[in-house]
Amino acid sequence: MNDKRPIGVFDSGIGGLSVLMELQKLLPKEDFIFLADQVNVPYGEKSQSQLCQLTSDISNFLIKKDAKLIVVACNTATCNSIDFLRNKFTIPFVGTVPAIKPAAEQTVKKCIGVISTPATSESSYLSDLITDHASGVKVVNVGCTGLENVVEKGDINSPEVELLLKKYLAPIKIAGADAIVLGCTHYPFLKTKIQTHIGLNVKMFDSGKAIAKRTLSLLENSSSLNDCGGISYYFTTGNDKDFSRVSSVLMEKEISAKQTSI
Repeated sequence: MNDKRPIGVFDSGIGGLSVLMELQKLLPKEDFIFLADQVNVPYGEKSQSQLCQLTSDISNFLIKKDAKLIVVACNTATCNSIDFLRNKFTIPFVGTVPAIKPAAEQTVKKCIGVISTPATSESSYLSDLITDHASGVKVVNVGCTGLENVVEKGDINSPEVELLLKKYLAPIKIAGADAIVLGCTHYPFLKTKIQTHIGLNVKMFDSGKAIAKRTLSLLENSSSLNDCGGISYYFTTGNDKDFSRVSSVLMEKEISAKQTSI
């Protein structure tokens, strides 16, 4: 079956593009609709009830665009609202959760660091992941206020980024962790800088490739793959010109977005 309906992907902002890039690599013949809810960024500083409402509105937007599956390309939204979304809608959802399991399995020193937004850092979802998959491993859990925002603006080479990374990575370095989990989809765009601060001997983990593989598996199992697509459409609830400019730099290709409301 050739299911030409698009795959919906959303995040609070541009961070979800790091997930979309992995999806595009593994599923080059699929069409995608990406929505950045930039008018409400950052999600990491919102309550669970706020996040459930926002993600519900976005899901309705993507369903009206005839999405066949929705990827929640945001750790904070997943940790706080994925169960709510799955109970409310019949469409399949693929969530984004911090890669605790592979990091815990591969650490030699039995010590890992996790950097994420404050909402993800304090969520019961993350706590459960650590309990379930990091038994016997010391986990340094750091909530990073402000780091999502500077990436959102495209200021990845600013002095502010350097100061924030130095602050938030310090306790992980002191603990001697040999693995670090990037628990926010904005953070993969800072991989080079994080590696410089944390040290070359520390392995980094994010969820992009795993999400793409999970999406492929669900589409295969439901006979919903597309074999003649390959177009991506970009929307933002914020400023479309700013989104297009920043995303073009981060994705290293020309991106043109449309402004919308949810």
